[in-house]
Amino acid sequence: MFIDRVIVRVTAGNGGSGIVSFRREKFTPLGGPDGGDGGKGGDVIIRADNNLATLLDYTYRDSWQAESGAHGSGSNKTGRSGDDIVLPVPPGTIIRNHDTGQVLGEVIESGDSFVVARGGRGGKGNTWFATSVHRSPREWQPGEDGEAVTLELELKLIADVGLVGQPNAGKSTLLSVISAATPKIGDYPFTTLAPNLGVVQLSDSRTFVVADIPGIIEGAHEGKGLGLQFLRHIERTRLLAFLVPIDSLDWQAEYDQLRGEISHYSAELGHKPHCVVFTKMDLLGEDEPPPIEAPDAFGVFTISAAARTGLDALKAAWWSELLQMRKATIRPVQDAELP
Repeated sequence: MFIDRVIVRVTAGNGGSGIVSFRREKFTPLGGPDGGDGGKGGDVIIRADNNLATLLDYTYRDSWQAESGAHGSGSNKTGRSGDDIVLPVPPGTIIRNHDTGQVLGEVIESGDSFVVARGGRGGKGNTWFATSVHRSPREWQPGEDGEAVTLELELKLIADVGLVGQPNAGKSTLLSVISAATPKIGDYPFTTLAPNLGVVQLSDSRTFVVADIPGIIEGAHEGKGLGLQFLRHIERTRLLAFLVPIDSLDWQAEYDQLRGEISHYSAELGHKPHCVVFTKMDLLGEDEPPPIEAPDAFGVFTISAAARTGLDALKAAWWSELLQMRKATIRPVQDAELP
């Protein structure tokens, strides 16, 4: 089951309290205060883990609490700090405060971590309150409470290429033949009910990730069909491939509708690099692309996933575009910066 949005309640550990204690040793009948401080409460930490693909685990348990710090003890001994609790999530997870809607942070790469609730500070023992005129203090501090917050965790898949198309445009079939992914494939609308990821392997150890996004229909940005539920996963893709089946009634209208839904959902998405891919070309029996107006596209391609034709050219074009995008993000080193 693909779960990409959950709400969890997390509570950091409370700090331990300081104590009142006095030295009682042989030959030291009037020993001074030696009450130790309380230990710090444990933090709650969100950490990205490549081994996870969904937030499913958080549907079984929605409340988490870190360990509290131990109280101080005599001989100026500080209490043990509480253990932190780490909540693993898939890379690409955004953390929000559920009550205010404020984005607290996000974890992108595996190993990225973010403290969402800090443990309480330990209280001071009576040693801290001793002065030259107040030699037997009985004051102490309680530990501070740990932070408690209700979080909304939202997963946005990270991929290099996002496959966008209406139901039965051939997205899942294409993903299954260019990668090792095994999405469900059927001849009825909305066969794909959740995004699928696949790693495309080229020669020389070159790889990139392709995401199959469930069918986008007209009005998806308004919540119709499955589009609104999964359109957010396209936001993290670097480029888009609009799939238009050759047996469509109106190729131009279908392409324009897909672009319109993407642009209505997010203006930024509407400006992402994209290409047009005509699918199911084996039905037509030729490889020439049909006439279509797509001036902003970096290419128009024809493929048949069933017949395995046109795939190498498509993958090469994707890699070339991704390579150019990666080079554009690398800031050239100026002469003055050289050692």
